[in-house]
Amino acid sequence: MIKRYKKTVKKVRKLSFSKKTLLYFILPVILIALTLGAFYYFVLRDLPSPSNLSTNTKSYSSRIYDRNGKLLYTLYGNRNQTFVPLSRIPKYMQEATIAIEDRSFYHHGAIDIRGILRAALSIIIHRQIQGGSTLTQQLVKNSLLTPEQTIQRKIKEVILAFATEAMYSKNQILEMYLNQVPYGGTSYGVEAAAQTYFGKDISKLDLAQMAFLAALPEAPSELSPYGSHPELGIQRQHEVLQDMYQQGYITKAQRDSALKEQLTFQKITNPIKAPHFVFYIRDLLVQKYGQKAVEEGGFKVITSLDLNIQNMAQKVVTDEVNKIAHDHVTNGAALVTQPGTGEILAMVGSKNFFDPNSGNVNDTLALLQPGSSIKPINYALGLLNGYGASTPFIDEPVCFPDPPNKPYCPHNYDRRWHGIVQMRYALANSINIPAVEMLQLNGLSAFINLARKMGITTFTNPSDYGLSLTLGGGEIRMIDMATAYGVLANQGYRVDLHPILKITDRKGNVIEQYNPPASPIFGKKILPSSVTFIISNILADNQARAMEFGLNSALHIPGQYVSVKTGTTNSYRDNWTIGYTPSYVVAAWVGNNNHTPMSGVVTGITGAAPIWHNIMANLLQGKKPEIPQKPPDVFGEYVCTTTGLIASKSGSTCPTRFEYLINGKNPKIPTITTEKVWVDKTTNAQAPAGDTTNVEQRNETVMIDNVGHIYCMSCAVITPTPTP
Repeated sequence: MIKRYKKTVKKVRKLSFSKKTLLYFILPVILIALTLGAFYYFVLRDLPSPSNLSTNTKSYSSRIYDRNGKLLYTLYGNRNQTFVPLSRIPKYMQEATIAIEDRSFYHHGAIDIRGILRAALSIIIHRQIQGGSTLTQQLVKNSLLTPEQTIQRKIKEVILAFATEAMYSKNQILEMYLNQVPYGGTSYGVEAAAQTYFGKDISKLDLAQMAFLAALPEAPSELSPYGSHPELGIQRQHEVLQDMYQQGYITKAQRDSALKEQLTFQKITNPIKAPHFVFYIRDLLVQKYGQKAVEEGGFKVITSLDLNIQNMAQKVVTDEVNKIAHDHVTNGAALVTQPGTGEILAMVGSKNFFDPNSGNVNDTLALLQPGSSIKPINYALGLLNGYGASTPFIDEPVCFPDPPNKPYCPHNYDRRWHGIVQMRYALANSINIPAVEMLQLNGLSAFINLARKMGITTFTNPSDYGLSLTLGGGEIRMIDMATAYGVLANQGYRVDLHPILKITDRKGNVIEQYNPPASPIFGKKILPSSVTFIISNILADNQARAMEFGLNSALHIPGQYVSVKTGTTNSYRDNWTIGYTPSYVVAAWVGNNNHTPMSGVVTGITGAAPIWHNIMANLLQGKKPEIPQKPPDVFGEYVCTTTGLIASKSGSTCPTRFEYLINGKNPKIPTITTEKVWVDKTTNAQAPAGDTTNVEQRNETVMIDNVGHIYCMSCAVITPTPTP
């Protein structure tokens, strides 16, 4: 019995040992094998060899076309790359690159732990983006890997960086970096970059020029002197020089001398058409697909631009700016869009892209003050809030409290006061005081909110602005104004700009495609069509604006129905004209890139207006006028020319005129009453506030408008003298 028990125990012990072996030894081996297999399949299987670094020159050019297939520009069409041994690359070029990209390059391995920590601290504490990659990592990323931002790609980058450090010396890695990294355009390596930007061998460049080249690899498109923001490259160059000084590569005197040097860049040799638009498109592509994909992916990009319209608009801008150069006007810009689809047909960023005086700055993207061209948004909000095109405002000298600041005391563009002015005439003639009163009634926050909904991206916190915002006191971008005016042209629908119609890769596969709709109703409804109809009708009313602009101004295109608004800042820094039909939005601007005031462009019908007129007239030549259809909730009625009340409901006989009103939103009526008024005994006119000489109180008929301002209707009207 005992023997049988002992045999059973031995069998159980053997069985338990077998299970433990399976649990503690075999399963971990299987898990490790599976992990290694997965790591190989997803990371190592297609890992390129670092030996390819010495022969990596393969790339595919990307091309940008207009809507009709005309080539505008070739991005990296021929990879411009010339090998230069490290011994022939100036020491300052090497040191500038190390100083800005990897200050501890010669003292760490494939990765720099301190650099990673330094970058993390910069992002967390200072909220400044700072890279933590070493030169070796950047080399393998640019030359051997795709630009995708994934953990898998980052793991490959680190593995290849270690392999590269094991295979090559530090000097060899630096040599490959300086010969292979993209410096913008078709230029790869410092020698090609030196020839592209300065027309010289790398050995012939001075410290300031080499510091600029060292700045480019971080973001060649954004920092390019040929791009939309050339000032960014100079800012980065200053950082390079400062880092070189702090790290002991140059003296303070060398740094200061290089900072003062005015860099002169060689003109672009690669043929280009519509350059401002091309670089705008390039920046959009880089933001979406990454630098490497755009520069080497072989994209074919069909844009919305019409090169014929572009060339016409460019000629108009150049010719008109040259005509008024004596008025200290050095630049101009224009934008043409199709509001229903958001397509950009022309983008003229300056009078001459190749002008060394900031010609390559794209003023359709720049922050500018819109002047009175922002007023239609304010009055559209007024219509939403129940005011009407016949609502009267009192245009007299007035100051608006603005604590803790001094009171805000605006004046009109013509330096005159016009008494009772109804909305139609206030907007059509761009009279300022009613616009400020309209904003006071609407509320600043509500105005900014509507502007954002219509496409203005630059208005932020309402506390940053005041009532002057309706006169152009905030900065905007022309492309945003085109979107906002497009809402008016689209009967209230917002359609964002779509400058790219189709992108295919080098094999012809469609990456993205935009099929413009037949009508704008696919967009987001921002305003009722009744509101946009009345605003558009006012802006197309040549008779209504005759008081300030006359009947034959540049705002009038005979035989066409076109809505248009001007805008000039109080400082005469910016001068605008923006107008539209259901088919086109045309925006024009003139001014100076250094923001100095113009001396002669002081009216709404000079400067930008002729540019706008010539472009719009050309677009509409031979076309039938497009008159917006009246919405069902808009009705026509005769109103009193003074009070704005519907004549049939006023209760008394009054001079009348025709006006469009919105059902359910009859114009908010002012108060007409009899009050004691101080009157000048000689002129019988209402005495200015505070005037105590030769005055007496009389019972007079007065209007109290919606803001609470009082105007004597029965007093004598004295023709005002323009204020200085």
